[in-house]
Amino acid sequence: MRRLWELARQESRLILLGTLFLALGSLAGLAYPQAFRVIIDDLELADSALLKRDVLIMVAIVAVQALAISLRMYTFTVAGERIVARLRQRLYARVMEQEVAFFDERRTGELVSRLASDTTVLQSTVTVNASMALRNVLLLVGGLALMFRTSPQLTLVMLGVVPPIAIGAVLVGKRIQRLSRLSQDALASSGAVAEETLSGLRTVRSFTREAAEGERYGSAVWTSFDLARQRMKGVATFVGVSYFASFAALGAILWLGLERVMQGTLTSGELTQFILYGFTVGFAMGGVGEIWAELMKARGASGRVFDLLDRDTAMPLSGGARPASVGGRIELRDVSFAYPTRPDVKALHSVDLVVDAGEVVALVGPSGAGKSTVAALIPRFYDPQAGALLLDGRDLRELDPSWLREQIGSVAQEPTLFSTSIAENIRYGRLGASDADVEAAARAANAHDFIAALPEAYATQVGERGIQLSGGQKQRVAIARALLKDPKILILDEATSALDAESEALVKDALDRLMQQRTSLVIAHRLSTVRSADRVLVLEGGRVVQSGTHQELARDDGVYRRLLQHQFVVA
Repeated sequence: MRRLWELARQESRLILLGTLFLALGSLAGLAYPQAFRVIIDDLELADSALLKRDVLIMVAIVAVQALAISLRMYTFTVAGERIVARLRQRLYARVMEQEVAFFDERRTGELVSRLASDTTVLQSTVTVNASMALRNVLLLVGGLALMFRTSPQLTLVMLGVVPPIAIGAVLVGKRIQRLSRLSQDALASSGAVAEETLSGLRTVRSFTREAAEGERYGSAVWTSFDLARQRMKGVATFVGVSYFASFAALGAILWLGLERVMQGTLTSGELTQFILYGFTVGFAMGGVGEIWAELMKARGASGRVFDLLDRDTAMPLSGGARPASVGGRIELRDVSFAYPTRPDVKALHSVDLVVDAGEVVALVGPSGAGKSTVAALIPRFYDPQAGALLLDGRDLRELDPSWLREQIGSVAQEPTLFSTSIAENIRYGRLGASDADVEAAARAANAHDFIAALPEAYATQVGERGIQLSGGQKQRVAIARALLKDPKILILDEATSALDAESEALVKDALDRLMQQRTSLVIAHRLSTVRSADRVLVLEGGRVVQSGTHQELARDDGVYRRLLQHQFVVA
């Protein structure tokens, strides 16, 4: 609650205004029993005008309370929505700051669940639950005070049920907190399953695994349900016992109160007033129990949210040197690396390699040799456990990571396009680019002709992950995006390996333009790409085992020649 209040400070004026309306509505609610007491006592006078005045006063109280309730709901809800919107924005920004290794260890669906379901739980806490908690506390305290004023002895009877309820609230609250956290975790797991299967629907469909995935999702959902059921069982038991205890006390009060009315020490109106305050206090006490359970649920959700907000990234997005110019010379010195998710399995072993400024170097080797790992280290997605990577003679760890990534362009075998227009996907390379710049980049990437032939041309929506475009079309859009970025260093990760001959020719022509006057590192499986490289580096088992031109390596009896015979022969 302290952390939530820190988030809520920016809405303190609106919250204060809502609290004033809440107090006004609660006071109006506490005035009801007083009005009933007056009406019942005035009945004995049989004065019609007096009774009409009493009824009009009650109607006025209702009007004031109705207005106060409406304004309270509006102000608290608006304040809560703003607080949670701000929290979601901060949480998303914090997640986006985390190092790449963080995302290797966590599923996308789980993080989306944190942004959606966990923040929604907190939204209820800072809006409805917060205002209802204040309202019930005011009614509880105010009702008890007015009951004590009417009859201290009867109030003491009522208070006899408070200690057991308070102790029960603490005990039940701890169990609810634990179960709520487990339930939210299970819900996040089901969200992760849904995200994976929906994004990979074609794979699911091709293997006819709809039923199996339905069972996997259902298992996670029903696990969450079972935990939620256990939580609600505790809540329901506690609330039921609280209500029974409260109204059992009211029954005892009614019995004792009627005796006092008959003895003449209490009027009928005062007993009615006391009973109504008893109902008010009873409902408030039960409401406090329910809200306490919700607060425990929110505590479990807030733990995960604040854990993410408080997490320090292992690799900040900014900070470090930003050189005025970039030559583009890349060097790996005795680099050893293992992925954080597999720390015992080294992907690179003491690798030394140099790519001179403007040079085109092809990385080849069998699967798992370490080619993509080298490509991931250059933009500092990861840092090596030993050795150093240098750009123009400077250790990458001395440079501003965001500045470094601005100098690097990449085109992957399966490029990621966003679910927006072709123009916006190309403009992702340089957000301020004009339409003319976008078209020029598309022409250079051999993409303009197919884009112009589409019904909506550059405004055509590409669909989720570019599903509306063919493989060759996606590659050319990705190349146009990289051209628009105009990087000094280019990384091509098997950019043509999945294309047919016609698409490959178009893409290769675009890549040749893209690589002009740029330092280029090409992970290649096609002979045509390897032949055009200035130099070929052969990796095997995380080590550089050969280096030279295509012609030189083809003559040697080594790994490269074996790859030519088995891998490149078709190309």
